[in-house]
Amino acid sequence: MLDQALKSQVTSLFSTLKNSYTFKVTASETHAKRDEFVQFLESVAECSERIDVEVYEGKDLAFDILKNGEETSVRFRAIPNGHEFTTLLLAVLNMEGVGKNLPDESVTRKIQSLKGEVRVRSYISLTCTNCPDVVQALNVLSIVNPNIKHEIVDGGLYQDEIEEHNVQAVPTVFVDGEQFHVGRSSMGELLQKLEDKVGKEEAVETQEPLPAKAYDVMVVGGGPAGVSASIYAARKGFSVALVAENIGGQVRETVDIENMISVSKTTGKDLSAGFAAHLNDYDIDILENRRVTEVSDGGDIKEIKTSLDETFTAPSLIITTGASWRKLGVPGESEYIGRGVAFCTHCDGPFYKGKKVAVIGGGNSGLEAAIDLANIASEVTVLEFDHQLRGDQVLQDKLASMGNVRIVTGAATTEIIGDGKKVTGLKYDDRKSGSKENVSVDGVFVQIGLTPNSGVFKEIVSTNGRGEIEIDPACRTSVPGIYAAGDVTVVPYKQIVVAMGEGSKAALSAFEDHIKRPELAAV
Repeated sequence: MLDQALKSQVTSLFSTLKNSYTFKVTASETHAKRDEFVQFLESVAECSERIDVEVYEGKDLAFDILKNGEETSVRFRAIPNGHEFTTLLLAVLNMEGVGKNLPDESVTRKIQSLKGEVRVRSYISLTCTNCPDVVQALNVLSIVNPNIKHEIVDGGLYQDEIEEHNVQAVPTVFVDGEQFHVGRSSMGELLQKLEDKVGKEEAVETQEPLPAKAYDVMVVGGGPAGVSASIYAARKGFSVALVAENIGGQVRETVDIENMISVSKTTGKDLSAGFAAHLNDYDIDILENRRVTEVSDGGDIKEIKTSLDETFTAPSLIITTGASWRKLGVPGESEYIGRGVAFCTHCDGPFYKGKKVAVIGGGNSGLEAAIDLANIASEVTVLEFDHQLRGDQVLQDKLASMGNVRIVTGAATTEIIGDGKKVTGLKYDDRKSGSKENVSVDGVFVQIGLTPNSGVFKEIVSTNGRGEIEIDPACRTSVPGIYAAGDVTVVPYKQIVVAMGEGSKAALSAFEDHIKRPELAAV
C-alpha cells in the first residue's frame, strides 16, 4: 500500500522506537474495504519490527493502538491515509514520548487536571485540511490524560452516522455524545473548551500559581508578524517569549500561496513548518497552546497572564495576534454553524455535492469560494453587500463563465433560516429596490473578510472603530513599550509579506527604544 520511498521515510521515523505497538484490527469479513484496510496497516507495520497487526472479526472497520500489549486511548474507525496518514504516525510517536507537537509542562498540567472520564469522537474527511490539526491535538490530550478516550471516524466510511448526527462540516467533534466543536481549532482552544465543559480536579484548583517569568521582549501571536518579530528580537540579543495558540496563525488555513516573493508556490502548512523551523534556530521560548487573558501596563514593565494561569513580564510587548474570519452576526448564523453554515470550502464543500449553496461576500475570498463550489454544487448564489463585486477581475471573469452561478449585488443578508436541524435558506434585503428576498439553499459559506483579534488589548492601547490597533510608521502603539504589527493593526493590505515586514519593524523599534533605556533589560 505504501510506495518504497514512503516506506523508507516511515522506517527511518520509527527506527528509534523502544516500545512495542500493535494495531488491533476489528473488521467485518464482508466489508468492501476490509482488504484495503488490513493491507494498509500491515504495510505501515512492515516499517518497524516494533509494530505488528492483529486482526479480529468485527461488525465494521476499526483499530486500536496497543502499547506493550495494553490498550491506549486512541481508536481509528478510518483508513488513515491522505491527510490523516501523519495523524497515525504521530499517534505512535507521541505514545513513545516523541514529537514537537507534545505539550510543555504547563499545558501538560492543565490536560492532566481535566475531571472524570471523557469520551471524544471526531468525524473527519480524508480530504479535509483542517481535520489533522484537530484530531492530532485531541490524540495528544488522550495520550497525556488516559481518562480521555478519542475515536476518529471517517465520515466517508460511516455515512449512516453522518446522517444520524446531522454532520455537515468537518471536523465535527462530539464529547460524551453531544456536539462539542465544529471546524478548525488549536490544542489550546480545544483544551480550554474541554475544561469549561467537564471541569478540573479540586486539588488542581487550589494549586499555587506559577511564579512570574521575566523576559526582555514578549511577542503575543504566532503568525508571520509574530514569527518575524521574535526572530528579529532574538537576533538583537533579547531574551524572547513567543506566546501563541499555534505557530502559523491564519497562514495554516491557507491552501495555496503564490505571492511569497522568491517562492513561486507553497502551502500554508509548509510555510508554517518553515516558521517553526526558523524559530528553533534561536533561543526563543516558544509557548504554544495558550492565549493571553489579561494585560497590564506597569510603566517600565508590562505583564501578561495566560489561559494556563501563567504570568510573564517584560519591558517590551509586541502584539501580533492577527485576525479571524468575520461572522455575519445575523439570526440563525451561530445556531447553524456546522449544520449548513460554513467558512471553509475546501473542507466542507464536498458535503454539498449536487446541492444549492450561497456564498456571502464578493471579495477575492468569496469569489474563490464560489468558483470552488461551482464545481461541486448544483447552484451557487453569490451575495455581495456592495453594488459591485470587489474581487480581482480575473476571478470575476472566471465566475462569469460558469453556468450554475448567480450573482446578486446590493444584497444585505438579514437571516439564515433552517428547520431546526439544518439550513434551508436565507433572507436578504435588496438595497436597490428595498424588497425583501428569500433564497432556498442547503448551505451558506461566509466569506466577508477578517476581524482583528485585539479584544484583550483594547483597554490598554488605542484602537480604531474596527478594533484595529493604531500604530505609527514604526509600529509603536499609544503606550510606550508596547508595539503591534500585522493584521491586528491599522496597516493596510492584510498580506503575509506585509505582516512579516511589520513584525521586523516592531522588533527593531523595540531595540531602538531599548538602546535609549538599557536599564530596562530583564536579564
